[in-house]
Amino acid sequence: MARFSVSGGDDGEGSSNHQSRKRQRLPSIDEDEETAGSSDEEEDDRLIESTSDDSDREVVIEEARRISDPVTSQIASTKDSSLSVTLLDPDVLDCPICCEPLKIPIFQCDNGHLACSVCCAKVRNICPSCTLPVGYIRCRAMEKVIETSRVSCPNAKYGCKEKMLYGDRFSHEKLCAFAPCSCPVLNCNYTGYYKDLNCHVRAKHKDEVIPFVWDVSVTIRLDKTTILQEEKDGEVMVVQVFRGLHVVYVVVSCLAPSAQEVGTFSYYLVTVPLAVDGSLVLRSMMKNTQKLSNEQPEDGFMVIPSYMLSGSSRILLGRGRAYGHA
Repeated sequence: MARFSVSGGDDGEGSSNHQSRKRQRLPSIDEDEETAGSSDEEEDDRLIESTSDDSDREVVIEEARRISDPVTSQIASTKDSSLSVTLLDPDVLDCPICCEPLKIPIFQCDNGHLACSVCCAKVRNICPSCTLPVGYIRCRAMEKVIETSRVSCPNAKYGCKEKMLYGDRFSHEKLCAFAPCSCPVLNCNYTGYYKDLNCHVRAKHKDEVIPFVWDVSVTIRLDKTTILQEEKDGEVMVVQVFRGLHVVYVVVSCLAPSAQEVGTFSYYLVTVPLAVDGSLVLRSMMKNTQKLSNEQPEDGFMVIPSYMLSGSSRILLGRGRAYGHA
């Protein structure tokens, strides 16, 4: 069920005016004779009674009543400049051919079947529902609905207050800073905003993480997954280890969405084996992830020979591009 707000236009047609126009109808001759002596209050009562069955409609429009006081009415008109609408079938805002959100321009055939501009070209301007021509007549009514509709972010329950066009919600969700992140600690089902997750890990799993400071190396083990948390800012980093044939695959991730406000992080990993001379140095940018995967990675990993795991390993974590010495 999708919820969105339909804003009033700039042409002076506010939401209350639009609603009053919908309720008006031309009276019959008999009604004129019967209501000739009616007062304005009785007309308001009839207006309310005539709309009492609106709750059965598929689209429910909620609007606050205007206040008669001129000063208060001016303030209320600003607050009531939008309508709250609930769609029982959100698919009505999607193209029936490709099932993607409708975007302007929107076309219709003579029977009223809708199609987006991309699908008109794909079906060679032949409506797949009735075989009539499509792609030549614009559906201005639906375009107005799409143009003035705003939907809340799917991550609103995690704190996001953004409202966007219905067709832009997926692109926003991919870059939303409030996209939920899951706790990396085994058997913990906590999910939330990444900053709330940082607080959760610090409060509930303090003994299960290794504290670190930016640009200061810490010793870790590469025979198991390690969870690290920055002492001041609280960012949670995870070093995952997947065993292969004579090698291990190492993935370093930050528990956060891929949003601009989160920023980028880097790591510098040094492994010094006991059996052989030399060391293995790995330096790269860190990937942001909202939930850890238990499957062997297909990309974004490091390969370390098993014989190099006998010694010590140190990792340095920093903000921005990869640099430094561990």
